[in-house]
Amino acid sequence: MAYDMAITRGGLVPSAILAIIGSRGPTSRADLARLLDVSSATMTQLTKTLLARGLIVELETSPSQGGRPARLLGLARSAGSAVGVKITADHVAVVQVELDGSVGTPQLFDFDPTRPDCLDHLAHVLEGAIAEMDGPLLGVGVGVPGSVDAQDSGIVQAPTLGWPDAQVGPMLRARLGLPVLVENDVNTLAVADRLYGAGQRHSTYIVVTIGRGIGCGVVVDGSVYRGAYGGAGEIGHIPIVYDDGDLCGCGSRGCLEAYVGEDAMLRSARRDGILSSSGTTTDLLTAADAGHEGAQAIYRRAGRTLGAALSGVVHTVDPEVVVLSGEGITAWPHWEPGFQEVFRRHLLPRWRSIPFLVHTWDESKWMLGAASLVLATPFDTVGVGGSQGRLVRDRLQDNTPKVSV
Repeated sequence: MAYDMAITRGGLVPSAILAIIGSRGPTSRADLARLLDVSSATMTQLTKTLLARGLIVELETSPSQGGRPARLLGLARSAGSAVGVKITADHVAVVQVELDGSVGTPQLFDFDPTRPDCLDHLAHVLEGAIAEMDGPLLGVGVGVPGSVDAQDSGIVQAPTLGWPDAQVGPMLRARLGLPVLVENDVNTLAVADRLYGAGQRHSTYIVVTIGRGIGCGVVVDGSVYRGAYGGAGEIGHIPIVYDDGDLCGCGSRGCLEAYVGEDAMLRSARRDGILSSSGTTTDLLTAADAGHEGAQAIYRRAGRTLGAALSGVVHTVDPEVVVLSGEGITAWPHWEPGFQEVFRRHLLPRWRSIPFLVHTWDESKWMLGAASLVLATPFDTVGVGGSQGRLVRDRLQDNTPKVSV
């Protein structure tokens, strides 16, 4: 990871130290001094002050090639926290996340995105939730199932919520008095992986979610790739059938989601007599787990279709690893047989051994992802967070000692 040396001069050095430890995990003083291009004596002074302020803690020693083993430094939770918000079609989930990635107790609130005053109601809900949180808050991250023009402006187009041009960022900033960053929900998972998951070991990867639809977050050289208008990664609308394909929720026909999304799989199960008209995805998974051949065939077929589509994405992006996640991942044992065979077969030889990681799922992953928009800003060297990211860095700086270098 490359750090912008402009942020490591003067009083910003302590913030950069927190950022590095937050992204890399426990780190020695020697490694911090090397990454920030400061002397060992300066780093000793800085970390001594941060330890005294309770912002970092000393952990175990690291292996040594000779001489005294180095003590590792980790983040203390008091360094600051972020609010993570996930908006869905029927509820809002809110949680406080510490700088070290520790997730608090989530709160769930009923939410109707179609009501005329939905954004006012959203702000009211968040005001109440934030009032109960302890410690210094760096900002609010919001994940939405739709396209966002930019994280710092936060104008949302989300057809699934009925939002053609929702002023999410401006409304929440005015009401909450905190920096607010808004992003597509799958992109937030990609940011979380950059801080706490595969992104600590890989700088270019894709995060693919399966569930109601198929989403994809693309990270290139350590930064989320958003495209020209914030809509990069909409792989669920790759056409896989060109003539008379099934109708997709986007209004087009033949899209990937029209064959492997939740609604598509339920239609197949009902058509084949596996489920009744009221059957759910839980019922379909239960049948597959019980050995129902028809239910297993639906997942296997979906896995094959997804595998073919993702092979094309790998050829386009050239990632180091593919991360699979989302609400539907609990059924992955039934997707995988079809996926593995087709995915590998359609890859060119140089990519055929690319690893894919399957993440276990719970809703707190969405909230951690949203909070990660805020927690990532101290080392956002390309300015994705814009003006709101700068405000987050200012708040973190206010919590760190001012030391001249």
